[in-house]
Amino acid sequence: MDSVAVELAQPAQELTIFYLFMRADIIVKAVMGILLFMSVWSWAVAIEKFLQFRKAASQAARFEDDFWAGGSIDDLANRYARNPKDPFSRVLAAALRDWDSFSVSRSGGAEANRELTRMEQGLGILAIVGSSAPFIGLFGTVWGIMNSFRSIAASRDTNLAVVAPGIAEALFATGLGLVAAIPAVIFFNALSSQLAKYAVRLEGFVDDLSALAAREG
Repeated sequence: MDSVAVELAQPAQELTIFYLFMRADIIVKAVMGILLFMSVWSWAVAIEKFLQFRKAASQAARFEDDFWAGGSIDDLANRYARNPKDPFSRVLAAALRDWDSFSVSRSGGAEANRELTRMEQGLGILAIVGSSAPFIGLFGTVWGIMNSFRSIAASRDTNLAVVAPGIAEALFATGLGLVAAIPAVIFFNALSSQLAKYAVRLEGFVDDLSALAAREG
């Protein structure tokens, strides 16, 4: 049997990331730019929050060691409450304004809620990126595929070498959306878990202060 030589059409340009971006139209480029910005933004927020939570956990451990060391509340107040620099110190300063069980629970609890709200800032950005980036990328994909079909209809050429770049460009937008969304979701869940554990420690400290004030009262 005679062999049949099949010539495979080679693309005129290697489908690199830079090439896919440069050949995209303005809408798809805008989508890719937005997704790239969202990805960098989510990484910056995540790194900042991880460092913040790590520092807060270290300060909390040091404070708790001093609190349970058996010293007087006055010594603890002189060391931490006069110039509070961390959430535990600020809760202590708020609780000491009126040293009785009810006031400590109310003032300390309110300050703890303010501190946790302050620490929570930034997590909403990760939630927004994680939930919206895939849909933004999908929009870029749909728009790119529509452009590819229009180009195919205009050129009347369905050669794979002609079709592939447009399809790859369109799918690249979805890929960028997932690249932005997946780390953001992971960061959000990890940071939320750390914040929840810190909240338990801080709220437990308020309860301890309230019990101490009740005993001394």
